[in-house]
Amino acid sequence: MQHGWPALYTLLLWWFSTGVILYLNGLPRSTHKWTMGAATVLLGISLLGVAVTASDTRVTGAYLAFTAALMVWAWQEVGFLLGYVTGPRRRACPPEARGWRRVGHAVMAILYHELALIVLGAAVLALTWGRPNQVATWTFGVLWLMRLSAKLNVFLGVRNLNEQFLPEHLRYMHTYFRQRPSNGLFPVSVIAVTGLAAAAWHGAVARSFGAFEVTACSFVAMLLSLALLEHWFMVLPLPSEKLWDWGLRSRAPHG
Repeated sequence: MQHGWPALYTLLLWWFSTGVILYLNGLPRSTHKWTMGAATVLLGISLLGVAVTASDTRVTGAYLAFTAALMVWAWQEVGFLLGYVTGPRRRACPPEARGWRRVGHAVMAILYHELALIVLGAAVLALTWGRPNQVATWTFGVLWLMRLSAKLNVFLGVRNLNEQFLPEHLRYMHTYFRQRPSNGLFPVSVIAVTGLAAAAWHGAVARSFGAFEVTACSFVAMLLSLALLEHWFMVLPLPSEKLWDWGLRSRAPHG
């Protein structure tokens, strides 16, 4: 169970944190500034956690570094969905926009979000540079790479856009998505993610690794496996949003 417990922990944290973010995002707009403030405080604590655990090569150090990196990632998720960290373009994509013009509009719609990811990624990298515990860096790197793949696939076109996850103030983002059965990038993405996940799982079960390395590889392997699942959710006729019905309940009209 050396790799089973980290995998289960990753699964539960991924599912629960996603639901909490969706729930907070669905609350009245008057609460959003407080949510963003609390998320920013948590970001500071999480960055401190990344720094403190960078030299900790115990199994607990791997768990804490993974959790801290996930909370750093959560800040930009909260900032984006609340509408505070999106981009200078806050309106729908013109219907006639095609090719590079459409690409340019899409980039401007999420520019601040992308810059925030660069800053946060650089901060995590700097805090762990040359240190023995690289779990936080690996975690943030995997999340970044997989989210980039998902964004490109949604932009190019997939069956399930999951627009119901977007709050009312971000509904214009849906105009930058394209609905179609699939696209040319999708099989490349799936093959690449599958290969990375297989390599990470191979490392997780390697007999030559110690407990810390096995735990670290298990976190990365499970995160990649969940990313692969999320990619398949884009094209398969499955109601994946049902996984977070409880988080979407706050979207009900408020009295």
